[in-house]
Amino acid sequence: MTTNECWLLIDDDEAFLEILQRALKRQGIEATGTHSRAEALRALDTQTFRKCVLDLNLAGESGLQLLPELLTKIPGLDVLVLTGYGSIATAVEAMRRGAVNYLCKPVTVNQLITGFEALPTSPELRHEPPSVEEMEWEHIQRVLNEHEGNVSATARALHMHRRTLQRKLQKHSRWRN
Repeated sequence: MTTNECWLLIDDDEAFLEILQRALKRQGIEATGTHSRAEALRALDTQTFRKCVLDLNLAGESGLQLLPELLTKIPGLDVLVLTGYGSIATAVEAMRRGAVNYLCKPVTVNQLITGFEALPTSPELRHEPPSVEEMEWEHIQRVLNEHEGNVSATARALHMHRRTLQRKLQKHSRWRN
C-alpha cells in the first residue's frame, strides 16, 4: 500500500510512536508523531492530515477531550481512537464525539489500516471479570468524561482529593502504555 497522505499519531509513549511510525513507513504511509495535545494542534497548523491515531490516555489527560478539537480544526479528519484498556463506555463516547473507530492495544499496522476502512468494532469481550483496578479506572473515566476532562470537578464528584486523582491518572497512564 503506497499513499501520499500523512497520518497524525498522538500518543505520549515515545517508543510506541517510533515503532508505529517505522511500521507505517514500511507500508508506504508517512506519519507525524506527537506526544501531547499542544504538539498535535501545532502539527495541524503546519501539515495536512486525513487520518489520525489518537491514544485515549495522554499522560493523564483524556484523548476524548482532544477529539472534538481535532475535528473542529479539520472537519474531514478520520480519527481512530487507540487504547490500552478498552471499555464499552469509552468506545461509545469516542464514537459519539466523532471517532471513526476504536481499537485496543496491542494492534498491528494492518489492524490500524483496516480500522480506518472497516466498520467500527466493539472492544473485545473477555471471559474473566475485570479487576478492581480496571473497574476503578472505568468509573474514573466515566466521571471524567461527565465533567469534560476537568480533574478538579471529577475529584469532587468522586469525593477524592484532586492530587490523589492526578496520581491515579498518572499511575494508570504508565501502567497501561
